[in-house]
Amino acid sequence: MSITYEEIRYAIEDGVATITINRPDQLNALTDLTQAEIRHALGQSESNQDVVGTVLTGAGRGFCSGVDMNALGGMSEAGKRLGNSYDHLKADPGNPDDDPNYKSSPTYFLGLRKPLIAAINGAAAGLGFSYATFCDMRFMDKSAKIVTSFAPRGLIAEHGTCWMLPKLVGPSNALDMNWSSRKILGEEAFRLGYANRLCEDGECVTEAQNYLKEIAQTSAPMSIMMMKRQIYKHLSKELGEAMSESTVWMDESLARNDFKEGVASFVERRPPNFQKINLSE
Repeated sequence: MSITYEEIRYAIEDGVATITINRPDQLNALTDLTQAEIRHALGQSESNQDVVGTVLTGAGRGFCSGVDMNALGGMSEAGKRLGNSYDHLKADPGNPDDDPNYKSSPTYFLGLRKPLIAAINGAAAGLGFSYATFCDMRFMDKSAKIVTSFAPRGLIAEHGTCWMLPKLVGPSNALDMNWSSRKILGEEAFRLGYANRLCEDGECVTEAQNYLKEIAQTSAPMSIMMMKRQIYKHLSKELGEAMSESTVWMDESLARNDFKEGVASFVERRPPNFQKINLSE
């Protein structure tokens, strides 16, 4: 079913999908509709066998400034969360194991079978910061900035950020970022390990897209999916349990045609022709 989005743009080029939050006049602040459209678009990427991965970015000079202040004002008055249902955008992307850890937002990013890269082209704050934090990688322009912004609003570290952020930058840096809510520019974010790539201004989207195009030429889609599964599922497991599960998955990979093709392409010195992910698996 074709959907016309109101607050995002969704495009596919050379096997790479790009979601652009398209509320530049509000620095791409998130409404319930924006979040529903992002989730639906990610579902489109998951179901399209020709898409290797998705880039998430923002229109104009910002990545995402967090939740729309009108929505925050409504929450403050009500003293609770508010939400709207958009039935035409219902989507359940990724999470083939039905893992309960991957059902909230934005933690469902971790359950996606395909890579999701944040191209941080400007300010990422609040929930926008959380969105970037739960992406698989972050490509960041030098002049872009990240800020947690929770403590100045009288909030805690929301949306699972307190679980994910220390795994990226370490506990002390995570506490500093949350306590001070100071602005961190691209170079410091890269030094801390938050940004995986430091880009010249205006280049992060293109570099993220090119990265996905490159791995599409060299890596098996099934291998990419299983490695993502390993990384996130084993973050909180004991080494022995992770090793046992990885051994089972390794035996399964040895039996796949991808392994034969990987060896053959190496011996024959040609690009590999790997199978696309079977969505029924």
